Amino acid sequence: MNTPEQFRSGFVAVVGRPNAGKSTLVNALVGEKISIVTDRPQTTRHRIIGIRNRPDSQVVFVDTPGLHAHAGKLINRAMNRAATGSLVDADVVLFVIEATGWRKADQHVLGKLGSLRAPVILVVNKSDLVRPPARMLPLLEAMQSRHAFAEIIPVSALQDGNLERLMELVLARLPAAERFYPDDMTTDRGRDFRIGEVLREKLMASLEREVPYGLAVEVAAVEDDGGLTRIDALIWVAKASQRPIILGRGGERLKAIGRAARLEIEALLGRKVFLQTHVKVRRNWGDDARALRQLGHEVGS
Repeated sequence: MNTPEQFRSGFVAVVGRPNAGKSTLVNALVGEKISIVTDRPQTTRHRIIGIRNRPDSQVVFVDTPGLHAHAGKLINRAMNRAATGSLVDADVVLFVIEATGWRKADQHVLGKLGSLRAPVILVVNKSDLVRPPARMLPLLEAMQSRHAFAEIIPVSALQDGNLERLMELVLARLPAAERFYPDDMTTDRGRDFRIGEVLREKLMASLEREVPYGLAVEVAAVEDDGGLTRIDALIWVAKASQRPIILGRGGERLKAIGRAARLEIEALLGRKVFLQTHVKVRRNWGDDARALRQLGHEVGS
């Protein structure tokens, strides 16, 4: 059995602006789909833990919502709070940017990292989009003057590029400690939450314009009935005009979304699923503290 001196364990906060690829990175590092992923900013709305277990270590990655400067709605402020709160107890911070260039939104995130005691590793993600790789050199050199980063490393979360080297850099900075979670655990999120996230992912990926940002999913009930799991899910929309968009002509769009979600949920649960969905209008739920608490957000008193 490993002693604390041999075993390394700790929390790694993964932060960055919206759509920098944080969730894709966490999924790749954990080796399992922990967080949903779309090409829409603000897909991740909660603090989600992904756990990578090895014989000599346990790395607890904390996937966070994208930090953004203009947090007008209560949900945006709750998302910012979830992201910044993950920094407090972090042993290592991964600050994720895109290899295609530094943006003003990245500078906003960097401003939140200045007073941290934990080492900050700059992860330059989506390196596969820059060809030849030498084109990244000016960006990497410029980053050295922006902050005293512990390391700067280009990676491709999507193509598994340089991720083992990133793991080595993280492990070298984790303390000697016992594991925080059982060694067969890969996330702190329960079944109902993950079911709701799968459905929300399929909705966001299938809808255009502002609709993805105006919807939320609540899993009302999950019941195991023999070899079948019955799921009743509510899809909230912020405006009445969004409901027919989600339903589609004759309800066909929602049926297709439901089929895609059901197949992934069946793979997640390892059993057959009957998924029933209802689209409900809850006006301006993103500014409603009671509604946000019902959806699992921490909005303060």
